[in-house]
Amino acid sequence: MSIQEILKDMSYGPAPEDSRIVQGWLDSHRDGFGHFIDGAFTAPGEMFEVGNPATGQTIANVTQGSAGDVDAAVNAARKAQKSWAKLSGHARALYLYAIARHVQQHARFLAVLETMDNGKPIRETRDIDVPLLARHFYHHAGWAEIAEDELPGMKPYGVCGQIIPWNFPLLMLSWKIAPALAAGNTVVLKPAEYTPLTALAFAEICAEVGLPAGVVNIVTGDAETGGAIVGHDGIDKVAFTGSTEVGKTIRRQTAGSGKGLTLELGGKSPFVVFADADLDAAVEGVVDAIWFNQGEVCCAGARILVAEAVAERFETLLARRMDTVVVGDPLEKGTDMGAIVHPVQLARIRDLVSQGKAEGATLRQGSAPDGCFYPPTLATNVQPASVLSTEEIFGPVVTLTTFRTPSDAIDLANNTRYGLAASIWSENVNLCFDIAAQVKAGVVWINCTNVLDAGAGFGGYRESGFGREGAREGMRAYLKTPAPQGTAAELPDLSAVPHGGGVADAVDRTAKLYIGGKQARPDSGYAYTVEGASGPLGLAGLGNRKDIRNAVEAASKAGGWGKATGHNRAQVIYYLGENISARADTFVARLESFGLKSAAAKAEVETAIRRCFWYAAQADKFDGAVHQTKSAHITLAMHEPLGIMGLVCPTGQPLLGVLSLALPAIAMGNSVVAVPSQAHPLAATDLYQVLETSDVPAGVVNIVTGPRDELARTLAQHDGVSGMWYVGGAESAAMVEAESAGNLKQTWTEIDGARDWSGREGQGRAFLHRATQVKNIWLPYGE
Repeated sequence: MSIQEILKDMSYGPAPEDSRIVQGWLDSHRDGFGHFIDGAFTAPGEMFEVGNPATGQTIANVTQGSAGDVDAAVNAARKAQKSWAKLSGHARALYLYAIARHVQQHARFLAVLETMDNGKPIRETRDIDVPLLARHFYHHAGWAEIAEDELPGMKPYGVCGQIIPWNFPLLMLSWKIAPALAAGNTVVLKPAEYTPLTALAFAEICAEVGLPAGVVNIVTGDAETGGAIVGHDGIDKVAFTGSTEVGKTIRRQTAGSGKGLTLELGGKSPFVVFADADLDAAVEGVVDAIWFNQGEVCCAGARILVAEAVAERFETLLARRMDTVVVGDPLEKGTDMGAIVHPVQLARIRDLVSQGKAEGATLRQGSAPDGCFYPPTLATNVQPASVLSTEEIFGPVVTLTTFRTPSDAIDLANNTRYGLAASIWSENVNLCFDIAAQVKAGVVWINCTNVLDAGAGFGGYRESGFGREGAREGMRAYLKTPAPQGTAAELPDLSAVPHGGGVADAVDRTAKLYIGGKQARPDSGYAYTVEGASGPLGLAGLGNRKDIRNAVEAASKAGGWGKATGHNRAQVIYYLGENISARADTFVARLESFGLKSAAAKAEVETAIRRCFWYAAQADKFDGAVHQTKSAHITLAMHEPLGIMGLVCPTGQPLLGVLSLALPAIAMGNSVVAVPSQAHPLAATDLYQVLETSDVPAGVVNIVTGPRDELARTLAQHDGVSGMWYVGGAESAAMVEAESAGNLKQTWTEIDGARDWSGREGQGRAFLHRATQVKNIWLPYGE
């Protein structure tokens, strides 16, 4: 081809990456790879093949991890953890700094190996994955240095079991290992079965820098190996990135174990293009959103939502750009899209696309070579209920749907069970931030997409999991505040038959439920006897499943509370404290009727009033942050309410207990369904008139009395509930965690009687953190 023809065609010339050094390393391990346990590689055992997806050739044999291998790795990590945690933050920082330096020194080796193992283009591994790997270790070297000052009172979990996916093997490894080590934990990590090789190369780097034996352990294998890690009694925290279905299984498997848990799961992210957007820039954004990494990205912008007024023009530009996407040899520097990771995944993509086509979708596709490759694909005429709109395809397939108004765009964007990421394109920044605030996603990119940095948290809402990786919020995920320990007392049986004992009050007061700002009779039609120090005190409504459903529905209608300013919420909570103070004698008398001494009853009421004022003060002071990330980007970390929270309150200190859970939740903008003390519910039902006269909007606080654990189960199972706090028995705490897996609601369980609700541990910022989730919003600036 002549120079004139090249300038006219502007096609890439051949630019193959030299893989001989990596191939030599693989050849040196032709007998197979063992695990990396206690600072050394084990002898190879029963093995499985690892292939290069671009060529279909086997490039390595790797040992299948057994329960015994996992046990050895956990024991090594446990042995190393105490001394690792005792090191100064500076000493741990030096190790993480050394890892980052050696990653950079071996950057080309790691990039080529990642491409051969995974199939992604060398341009991406070289320019994105490996630099971010080093960035995370540098960033967390800094956290190791300052964590004691910045996160006082928090301690490492101990031994962390970590399971990572095949789409970003090195990057996911850094997201897991770097913060865990910085916090003083040791790790047992299992890389994906398809892509274990760069994790094993990383293990060699750990040995190269002299990382103490047992601090990092790598066990290879399949899902059975991962299950052994999750279920091992020696694991103190589990961190998993992968499919939502497996995440739910892990949630159930770890229920009641006391293990920490973070889940980064699937997504079906919207890519919203408004009429005033820079359409050319938005088209390039689609390339980065769905054809980056062959679309094998959990936060891929797989659903394009485009304003009807520009849809035709946008589709034309996108189709033209799609035709120029180069699919082929991932070691060729001019390749845009490489190979799909494995034939099993390729078959899944083809099957889902076939289903979508059968449902009426119109497909436009680019070109791709034979083998384990799939062309960039645009699907139009796709209905919101189509499999292409609802299922995570994990391939280079994007749908295009039109909308007319911003509210239509929000409805379509949120029409998914996931909530990982979103991308919004408009030249109107006011509109962008308005949409960003309403989209249910943990990460929102404005006029950009798939921008990642160690200085910003990453993680989702809803069935995309919980917890964050990166930044301050990611460090908190690997540290814990020591929880109080105790043994819950048995609750007395409820009696819904007439008790036969007289009540001293001259006028009978029937304690109903409190739902939607009104007192309501229980659906069951029954009331149960509330016992006091000297016999029956009265009756409380026997709430049931339908009452919980009604309360959740009422809470869902109080969405305006979360949009109110912190100042406005504070004023209501201050007023609540003021009205409790005005009725202090009534509450003291109620507590005395349960058997409390006068001084103790007065102290509980006084503490309840102070707690109102403390959380009112926090309502407009629990701030987010502007993260230090990339140049020419503003990255905002904003605290958002979980939504509807179920609260199952302590048995003792019945007034203070319900307020200690409800106040932080509503201060952060949540609405709540509270189950008060089963034994002493009347302290909570006495709050009804206080709530009504304190300008608490209807539905913000709902109270359902009755059998604690039956109502807790219903709340845990309810898909409309986003967060669940439970104080009760150990067996029921495990039940709550297991049942929450249905919609992956965030849970906080604790043994009843373990915490002194009247002391410092009865309030604090830990409650506020658990009542919120962090949304990171990215905004580039400049010309």
